[in-house]
Amino acid sequence: MDETFLMDDVKEKLCFVSLDVETDLQIARKQGKDNLFRCTYVLPDGVTHKKGYVEDPEAAQRHLRASPSAAMEPNKEAYQLETIAKTEERKREFDLMNERFLVPEMIFQPADLGMNEAGLAECIVRAVNACHPYLRPVLYQSIILTGGSTLFPRFAERLQKDLRPLVPHEYQVKITTQNDPILDVWRGGSLLASSPNFESTCVTKAEYEEHGSARCRRRFFH
Repeated sequence: MDETFLMDDVKEKLCFVSLDVETDLQIARKQGKDNLFRCTYVLPDGVTHKKGYVEDPEAAQRHLRASPSAAMEPNKEAYQLETIAKTEERKREFDLMNERFLVPEMIFQPADLGMNEAGLAECIVRAVNACHPYLRPVLYQSIILTGGSTLFPRFAERLQKDLRPLVPHEYQVKITTQNDPILDVWRGGSLLASSPNFESTCVTKAEYEEHGSARCRRRFFH
């Protein structure tokens, strides 16, 4: 099976966005049942299972139901993980802990993971600030989440948490989620392209080659 497809499946089934990375890292270091994030993904064997799956889906969702304070309290029934012999069955499994929230963390704080890039909230602020000041309040109230990664649990909450301190207090920040964020952008583009006025709003290839980006600025911003 293609490795990219397999990792996409792991990401979609097990990753989530952290609202407090430092606290979640502490929980991820715990042993046994105190570790709310530890879960096992079983790889397909091509015979019995054609697709990978989460060994215990219920346990994989524990972190979404536990309060932050309860998650930090020791579990009286905690047990030390035993060393399990590497059987053929175990070779088809792997455990995930902090990877579940550190992978999506690259979207919000890539610099913390060694990437010299701006996070999502900072990119939004830069994009809005590049527009006319009269448009900025409207744009901050019109943030729409699209794309498959916005389906991570707590994505909108985290973006609101990161974005609010960067936006002037007199502006309202409104983040809207979509019913189908994977295809809604395509549907919107399809509706625009099929509208009768579409061609009049376009800059043709010939116009762009003759006037460059100045033609776009005159068409769309004046």
